[in-house]
Amino acid sequence: MNALFGILDMLLSVAFFIMIVHIVFSWLITFQVLNMRQPLVAQIWEGLSRLLEPIYQPIRRWLPNTGGLDLAPLVAFLIIIALRDFILPDLYRALVV
Repeated sequence: MNALFGILDMLLSVAFFIMIVHIVFSWLITFQVLNMRQPLVAQIWEGLSRLLEPIYQPIRRWLPNTGGLDLAPLVAFLIIIALRDFILPDLYRALVV
């Protein structure tokens, strides 16, 4: 049981890190620090977007349309933090005891 919760915690931490990288990357692209015409930058951006789109898409359908402001990463952050820091440890303690 401990191994299962360790794996879940690790997966949530990896998803959290990938989301941070994706958000910082998007800022660098928006402020033209990175150029999307460079093949490496475009490949990294495409890879990160493909990884995170299955997480963001259901959240975007649930959220109201806010125009150019995408709140899906913020909601996904809150969900991951809640799962990793509050729900998963409490669930583990409840099942182990």
